[in-house]
Amino acid sequence: MRLLLVEDDPLLGDGLKLGLQGEGYTVDWLTDGRQALHSLLTESFDLVVLDLGLPGMDGMDVLKEIRDRGLVVPVLILTARDAVRDRVGGLDQGADDYLTKPFDLEELSARLRSLLRRSQDRAVPVLEHGDVSLDPAAREVRRAGEKVELSRKEFTVLQYLLEHQGRVVSRERLEQALYGWDTEIESNALEVHVHKLRKKLGAGLISTVRGVGYRIG
Repeated sequence: MRLLLVEDDPLLGDGLKLGLQGEGYTVDWLTDGRQALHSLLTESFDLVVLDLGLPGMDGMDVLKEIRDRGLVVPVLILTARDAVRDRVGGLDQGADDYLTKPFDLEELSARLRSLLRRSQDRAVPVLEHGDVSLDPAAREVRRAGEKVELSRKEFTVLQYLLEHQGRVVSRERLEQALYGWDTEIESNALEVHVHKLRKKLGAGLISTVRGVGYRIG
């Protein structure tokens, strides 16, 4: 899952980036509101964690602008502003959730997983297809009840395809879910991950749609 983190506090931003990467997210981090708006309007993200007190452009204005333009990406506001009117204002502008500082990374992660489920109209936390199940919270994959060890990137590819079951996911979109701005992508890296998933979970699980991408179901 590709996540845009917009936080101008360098210590908090660095800690959040590392923590969320440890939770399996591909994290791109910005510290300026105008840069965040530009990125959101020109690139695709699965989630946004947005601070309000930002240089360049206030986070509330960023949120209003993307909602006015029809972007439906889930947004969690992360801020030190804890007045009721600020929380209500953020939700009224189109935020999907609100977390005040200080906070616990475990709670933030749980809220982000909940946002993903809601954005996909999915009530159950575990993703399943045939005899394969994936638990995002536990970061655990099983096949026919037996635990299967996956690398972080293999897990991300599988989760993304299961989140979009029945639909073809383009190669470009999968690469965006796997790699942030500061990562150089090898030309055959995605194929390697898919090949390893097929070996571990069955050759028929992931279908290749030639020239387009991959699909489960």
